[in-house]
Parts: sequence; structure tokens; C-alpha cells
Amino acid sequence: MGRRLHGRGALFDTDPAGLAPRLVGLRPHQHRVTPYEHPRELPFVVLSGARGLGKSAVLGELRSAYKGHTPVGLIDCEDTEFAGPPPGRPAEAWSRVSQALLVLAEQLAEQVTGAGRIQFPRLMTGLVAVAAGGWGDADSERIRREVQRILLLNESGSWVGGFAGRWAGRVAAKVVAAATGTGPLLSAAVEATLESLSDGFAGRRHQRASAWYRDYPNAGDNARRGLILLSGHFRAGGTSREHAERHLVRALLADLTDAYTGVLPRMKRLGRPLVLLDNAQTAPGPGLVEAVLRDRSEGVTDQVVFFAAVRGTGRPALRNAGRRALPEVARSSDWAPDPGSASSRALLVSLPPLSGDDTLHIVGADPSVPPRLPQAIHRLTGGNPLGTTLLAESAEQNLTDASSLGELLTADVRLHAEHDGRPAYLELLDRLVPPDRLDELTVLAAAHDHDSACALADALLPEDFGPADVRALQTRLVSEGLPAVPGRFVGDAFVRTLLLLRLHHRDADHGQWRTAHETLIDHYADPSEERVRYRLHHELALGNTESAVAYLRDTFATLPTREWLKALRFIASAPYFHAHDADGRDFTGHDDRRAAVALGRTDAGHEPPEGVEAGLHLRVRRLLYAVWQLTDPLTLPDETVGQRLRFELEQLSNLRPAGNALLWRASRDWPDDALAGRTPHIPDDDEGEA
Repeated sequence: MGRRLHGRGALFDTDPAGLAPRLVGLRPHQHRVTPYEHPRELPFVVLSGARGLGKSAVLGELRSAYKGHTPVGLIDCEDTEFAGPPPGRPAEAWSRVSQALLVLAEQLAEQVTGAGRIQFPRLMTGLVAVAAGGWGDADSERIRREVQRILLLNESGSWVGGFAGRWAGRVAAKVVAAATGTGPLLSAAVEATLESLSDGFAGRRHQRASAWYRDYPNAGDNARRGLILLSGHFRAGGTSREHAERHLVRALLADLTDAYTGVLPRMKRLGRPLVLLDNAQTAPGPGLVEAVLRDRSEGVTDQVVFFAAVRGTGRPALRNAGRRALPEVARSSDWAPDPGSASSRALLVSLPPLSGDDTLHIVGADPSVPPRLPQAIHRLTGGNPLGTTLLAESAEQNLTDASSLGELLTADVRLHAEHDGRPAYLELLDRLVPPDRLDELTVLAAAHDHDSACALADALLPEDFGPADVRALQTRLVSEGLPAVPGRFVGDAFVRTLLLLRLHHRDADHGQWRTAHETLIDHYADPSEERVRYRLHHELALGNTESAVAYLRDTFATLPTREWLKALRFIASAPYFHAHDADGRDFTGHDDRRAAVALGRTDAGHEPPEGVEAGLHLRVRRLLYAVWQLTDPLTLPDETVGQRLRFELEQLSNLRPAGNALLWRASRDWPDDALAGRTPHIPDDDEGEA
């Protein structure tokens, strides 16, 4: 696998064979065959998950592993090539699906070791008929340009060097002459193409191909009529176009099947052809996927291996797909289609996050990397492959000048030699969130639910972004694969951290950051027990610790111990991007004073309020700062602070006999959890609870 493609062995392993070798029939990067898992009917594999989980990287590795060994075609459905017709091409004679088929066939046609180019006479003829439907007022040069690109799909490039290229030129001239003549344009272009195909190639394979459109619905055993009907259906749009596009997809697969038919081709060609569709949730992806699944369900067989990548999992066309986590397909996919369901022909494989060991291999290869950095990166990213890889790159470029993950994220990272560097967190956000909603998500990331998001939208977003837009955006995040987590508008902790970092750095004086948290402080002004915790959380984000310390101190003896620990954990999860002054205001220093407070180094200069027990006040203050620092995803774990956390919780357990067991257990669990990058666990045993 590629240098940075880790945790994906279930797809690429060779001994025993992973999913890709079992479907393709070849070991990656080798000409050695491996037994097919599904020799008759194979699943249409769909890799699913949120942005950044490495779906595109997997498809790129598949292309690299098999290119030159077996026919491979890869398209990104979000590429601008599929956004609209080229200049001069009318929309009624072009579609994303037809363009995708042309681009895929051009790649699949390339010569591989031990076998010549694959020719696509069926697809070529159908695409000429489609293009001809838009030549009504075209000049001859545009017609020649369009038709010659399509005709080159039939180039053999083998036994008669240059013959097919010369043939394409001659046919293009005939088609141009026919299309610009006085007779019916479409009929003349189709006739010229069919005649030239029959005349230029005498083999039975090409004869079969030239007659293939006789079976088009209502063609009456007449290929010319079938192609004219195909062109008409395509121009009509709607379901008629979908019908025509499905026939073009079938033409591509029939041409590929033909290339593997007969004794000689089968002896030459090792492995199945491979089609890769990135971002297949975007057109032309759905049209291609549904056409293949529907044909396979109706008994139109092919032996093409499809891997598609989609964001999210809730696609209607995949409703009845088999569903597996990646580790479950390492040795067998255990897949069998339902005869009555087209979508059951798909196998939806979810890509898991990277493990801690994977992160260590990616980040810890350089001996100069601090020992706890890989673990801290894994905690921050949650195993997101894109985040892990880009932070590793930032560490490689900036580690001498950066002392925390926050600084690695805000430091410029240069991903391409020809481009200037940009802050790492901006590079990540470009790829992890919908780009058209980045500004809105930057603000709403501080919210916890719909109501708090609406309060932020009202304060910081344009007037036309209302409650309905808030709901639509949250629904979109879930549909793209981000988790829905109670208490967070943006459920993915890593993405949320990056968005909050962008909010903090949006203006030099952090004005929008402050306004967002002040808005939420006002929103949660109600003194109810649940809302006060949210208010204190946002006060802490602005550096105001006094209210949080007072609340935790005053409720220590009255709240159930488990609820008190939950409150401490939630309040201390407030973001902290750099130091605050004594009045809670941002300043430009980079000191993190939390460790000093947690370790008691500031106790002498801190005067507890009058009338409170000074010892309990200082202990709660140290504890709050310890949890705040240890659970901050942007800091490296500090073992000294962890030891102090253990001590403070242990001492508190002596002050609360009724909750002694829970506090004592937390004193053992929380430091280990924090240092291991886990969320501190609330003990579930209520022994000793009041």
C-alpha cells in the first residue's frame, strides 16, 4: 500500500487475499492470480463514510495497484469535467453519465501487460448517436472534434499500428460530410458510423457490435433505427434519458465482456477490469450505480469490478445493500444478493478510523517526534486519516517551532512544492466540511442544539439564515456521515474543534469568538441545573473561571456524586486556544497557565472569597484546571498534571464519605483515561452513593 495508507489491509492484503484481490483476481502490483471469491456474480462495492476517512486514497491506491496489469478507469464525480457540457455542446446532447462513460472508456482502453487495447464499438456508436443529436447548427470543425474523440474508443493500437487512428480520421470525415449535407442529419451520421464500423473491421466481434442496437426497444431488429431511438430518448430528458443512459452503460459493459470472450483473450487477460467512482453521491455517480445494479438484478451479467466511494450511508438506491465494516471483509465478504432487490447487488463497506497503532506508524516514524505526540494526534483526530496525515506533515515541517497541537494546526503547512503554505486547520476544513456552508458551520459549531444554534445564527449570521436553514444544515451533516451527538450541533469532535479554531482566529481581536460565547451565556441564563452548566462552560471558554469554581465548590456536598462528576467533566470541556489574562480577556501570549494552577503554583497569589472554606475552594480550583488541561484535545498529555488530578480526587473522596467510592474510583480512572486520550469515564457503580 501507499506510504500513508494504513489500516486498510482488509482491502489490499495478499496472503490471505483481501477484498480487492479476491474480486479482481490479481494480487496488488503483481501479475500473480488469486482465486475469485464471486466467480459468477460479484458485488458492487461501495465505500462509505464521512469526509476525510480515506475513501479517495483507497481508490487511488486501487488504481495504482492494478494500472498496467488489468484495465482500470477512475473518475471523480465532483470533477468540473462533469459539471456541464463543453462550450458549443447543447445540453440536450450531453449528460454527466455520457461524459463519464467516455472518460472511463478512454482509461479502460489503455494497453496492459500481455494484452492489447480494449475497443468499445458499442459504446462508441451509441455516443456518436447521442452527440449527433446536438449537431443541428454546429460547424464542421466542432463535429469533427467531438466525433473523432469518440471514434478513438475503437482504436486497437496493436496488430496494425496506426490503422485505427487513420480509420477514425476517415470515419470522422464521412460523418462530418453526412452531418453537414442536405439529408436528415442524425440518420446520416448514424448510417456513416455503422457502415464504417462494418467496413473497417471484418472480425465477428465487430460485426456483433454493429448489430447490437437491433435489440434496442422498438428497433425492430434494425440497428440504425435503434440508434436513432436512443438519440431521441436521450434528447427528451427525464426518464427517457435515464433509459438511454442505462443502455449506454450496458454498452460499455458489453464491450468489456467481449474483450474477455474467447480462448485467446482469456489466456492473455489476467484479472477482471476495474471501474472506480469517487464521490459517487454526486452525478454522474447515482446514474452509473443504479444502471449497473438494475441490470445485474435483471440478469444482464458482467464481470467488471466496481468500487465506488460515497459520503454518508443513507442513500435510497442502496437501501437493501449488504452492510459490512471493513474488518469483516478481510477474509470473506459473506455477500449474497436478494433476487428481488436491485440494491442488494451492492455491498456497503464502512471505512473505520485509524487505530492508535496506525497513527503511531504515520506520525512516529521520525525519532525527533515527542513520544506522546502520536497519541495526542490520535485523540484529537479520532483516527481521521486525513487529519492524521496532515498533522504528521505539519509536525515534519513545524515541530521545532510548535509546542502543542494547536500550534501545529495554526502553523502553515506546504502540501505542494509549487504552492505557498496555509494554516493546517484551514487545509483540513477545506476537505472535511461542505465548502458552501463553512462560514455558517464556523459559528454554529459552538452550539449544543437547535435552539442554541438559532441564537447564534440570529446574532452572527445573515438575516436570511433562519431556523429552517439551521435544521437543514444539521440534517446535511448527518447525511454526509458525521455523527449526531446529543449536546453538540456538530457531532464530530475533531471537525468541531477545527471549526472553533477558525472562529477564534476569524478576526484579530477574537471579536466573533467572544460574541458567540457571550450569546450562549445569555441563552443559558436560566438558573436551572442543566442550563447553568452550559453557561459556565461558555464562561470558561472566555477565561472566566470564578463562577465555575464557585458552582463546583458549592454543589460538592449537595449534588449526587455522579452528577457532580458529570458537571465537572462537561464544564471543563470548554475550548482553550491560548492563554487568558487575570480578567479573562484574550492576550497574545502563548503560555498555558492551566498546568501551573492545577499544580498549585498560583495558590499563594489567589485569595478565596470571604466566607468559604479556603481548602475546598483551592482544591476544586486545582481540580477544574487539571481536568481542563488534561482533556484539552489540543495539548500534549502532562503526566505531572495527571498525578495531581489523581491526588485531588482522592483527597475529595475523603471529604465526601457518602460518595467516597465513586470519587476514589474516578481518582484511579480519570488520570489513566486522560493520559490515554479517552474521555474520563463516570463510574457506573453507585456503591456509596448518597
